[in-house]
Amino acid sequence: MLKNILLIDDEELVLKSLSRLLKAERYGVTLADSAAAALEKIKDTDFDLIISDVRMPGTDGIETIKQIRTYLSHAHKQPVPEVLISGYADADKYEEANVLKVKGYLFKPFDNTELLRVVEKIFA
Repeated sequence: MLKNILLIDDEELVLKSLSRLLKAERYGVTLADSAAAALEKIKDTDFDLIISDVRMPGTDGIETIKQIRTYLSHAHKQPVPEVLISGYADADKYEEANVLKVKGYLFKPFDNTELLRVVEKIFA
């Protein structure tokens, strides 16, 4: 069965390259370039995984995950596992991610194989 992934990042190049990678592995991929766009997508589609950048203008990835979790809970929908990606070594954000118990946290630049390994482990 096709697994649907919501990919959230404010950088178009990251969205395109990760989308291409995940689609090549036969995952369904929906793109969102902001927290607001992600929240709209989550209302329309059921996802099996969320991959979000941490640093984005406006609402960051940590807050986006919190908002999505709140929406899913209020809508009586199942929680969705999350993976956070970041190009910055920010100990506070990493700790927040650990408190949230996200399923993965990758630092950019990461190897595509590393990302796929994390995704496959979540879906195993």
